[in-house]
Amino acid sequence: SSGINAEYGDLQGFCMMQGVLSNTRVRLLFKKGMPNYRERRAGVRKRKSVRGCIVDSQLSVLDLVVMKKGENEIPGLTDTTQPRRLGPKRVGKIRKLFNLSKEDDVRQYVVHRPLPEKEGKKPRSKAPKIQRLVTPARIQRKRKVLALKKQRSEKNKVQAAEYAKLIAQRQREKRQALLSRRRSSNRTSTSSA
Repeated sequence: SSGINAEYGDLQGFCMMQGVLSNTRVRLLFKKGMPNYRERRAGVRKRKSVRGCIVDSQLSVLDLVVMKKGENEIPGLTDTTQPRRLGPKRVGKIRKLFNLSKEDDVRQYVVHRPLPEKEGKKPRSKAPKIQRLVTPARIQRKRKVLALKKQRSEKNKVQAAEYAKLIAQRQREKRQALLSRRRSSNRTSTSSA
């Protein structure tokens, strides 16, 4: 006996719903968290038609998934093993597959896929471009990016210091101008008296 997981729909396209013990359509009030319903605005409930979970002749489709293998083989399906067409592409997954250490060269272990042979030509194969491979170019690029970042921060620090100095100087000049104006006004007031 094999366990089966199924999805269904009737002739008009209404989906079946687990727990509705009926072979007809029913109209249920759906809210957030219920199956077969996605809330478009917060707190909105909606009445929708769904079909009960009892199978009958009105169904247009039954999608079945074999969950558990039975005693006998299914000819053409479970009696043959289909090899994987592609090997892993990512560095970490290649390392995991071949149980490699960090020191091993991953490029030597890439799975090559043989191409169909053409008459009078050498047999060819294809291999994926390895992703996340740490190369000298990547290390150099990373170093360059970090150096640029550091350079920018240094430049910003210098510019901020210069700006602070300039503002302090302007404040000083302003204060001196104010003091000199006060002094001159004091002199004129005392001389007139």
